[in-house]
Amino acid sequence: MVHCRAMSDWIPVIGLEVHAELETGSKMFSPCPVVDSVEAAPNSAVDVVSLGLPGTLPVINRRAMEYGMMVGLALNCEIPPVNRFDRKSYFYPDLPKGYQISQYEHPLAINGHVDIGLADGRCKRIRVRRAHMEEDTGKLTHVAGGFSLVDYNRAGVPLLEIVTEPDLASAAEAEAFARDLRAILRWLGVNSGDMSKGVLRFEANVSLRQPDDPDLRTRTEIKNLNSIRHMTRAIESELRRQRRLYEKGEELRQATLGWDEDAQRIVVQRYKERADEYRYFPEPDLPVVEVSEAWVHEVRARIPEMPAARRQRFMDEQGLQAADAQQLTSERAVADFYEAVLESGIEAQVAANWICGALFALMNARETPRETIGELRFGAAAFAALLRMVVDGTLNRGTATAVLEAMWESGADPQQIVRERGLAQISDSDVIEETVDQVLAQQVQLVERYRAGETKLLGALMGQAMKALRGQGNPAAVRQALQQRLDV
Repeated sequence: MVHCRAMSDWIPVIGLEVHAELETGSKMFSPCPVVDSVEAAPNSAVDVVSLGLPGTLPVINRRAMEYGMMVGLALNCEIPPVNRFDRKSYFYPDLPKGYQISQYEHPLAINGHVDIGLADGRCKRIRVRRAHMEEDTGKLTHVAGGFSLVDYNRAGVPLLEIVTEPDLASAAEAEAFARDLRAILRWLGVNSGDMSKGVLRFEANVSLRQPDDPDLRTRTEIKNLNSIRHMTRAIESELRRQRRLYEKGEELRQATLGWDEDAQRIVVQRYKERADEYRYFPEPDLPVVEVSEAWVHEVRARIPEMPAARRQRFMDEQGLQAADAQQLTSERAVADFYEAVLESGIEAQVAANWICGALFALMNARETPRETIGELRFGAAAFAALLRMVVDGTLNRGTATAVLEAMWESGADPQQIVRERGLAQISDSDVIEETVDQVLAQQVQLVERYRAGETKLLGALMGQAMKALRGQGNPAAVRQALQQRLDV
């Protein structure tokens, strides 16, 4: 009889391999332009090099190398003084040469780390083993009837592969790392992060171990995960599958897996090949790349203030809470927008409250990604002008939100909207007191109940008074007038 150990005894061991296309103008080893592989016509951006025609020679894309170095440095990696390209041989229709130019023994960046936040508030350091440059493959489309179509637009696009150590202990940790890495790539401007178009893809190496295991157990690799949500579900499913096998006393074989999102299940694609089956050897058509300290320094100088540093600065200099600082650094464009609002003289917390509140709510309602905040019909200066009218009492919060929606639709200046629609806040005490008197005369029963002890009815009376003032009354002044009359 097989002894079944408690499910809680099993410890997940997870590492990720991330493939990120770099947004250069041309491909990794030729001047052929890089195009949107989803929107462009199939095979409309190919050349003799990306098609692997005989007699062609590759040339290294310097911009791609520098983008890769930027990512390595942002991941706290070392940049070795020498790196080299190799041939990785395998045969598949989307690889026209029959081999991929990649890096194996001498990668572009090594020994880095990313600190991720955990659900309990702690930080955990995830080590990055390496980041190496290679070329992407073409794209296969499988068609009913047993045949496939291949599009070579993507073949030869610069691809950075980032490999972590097996430091992740749950699908949730893998998700946190993936989201942080995606944010870093987007922040640097080297990758759009649009996983629906395949420009960022994840592969997960998954295994389980017991606390007293001297070594890691057999792992499996889940390939081509094009969504962080899919990746999380796939890892959780594979952990359950491995646990069931072990607890039934069965063997786990090293394998390459796929994830069927529709069926919500793991699919075994093939049993895993060994590295030596790729027959790596130095690429004879490319020189060894020597990376000088001066070159690294030049690339490092181009790296902007990264999200973690900017988040800490917002907390230290602006006094923001961690939650606000986190939201405001979720995208570089958002952080830039926030600081531009501050440059207009708006107090830091006021700007944070309105961006994280009303503006994000409006963007969510209109299904507008936060990274496009700089492309709205109004800019930071107009948004600051709106907030200035709230601060000086020209607008109350409700009316300001309505003006923001009008700005969204038309791009008009907030002062113009307020002027044309007569939306300025009513603070005139005579007007407010007259309106309050009218409301109280109409709501005799509510007044009597309030004076009998149902003080929560103040809110209902407040709503009636604000309605009578078309939502434009100064809330503090209206509340004061109500209480003066009710508490006599």
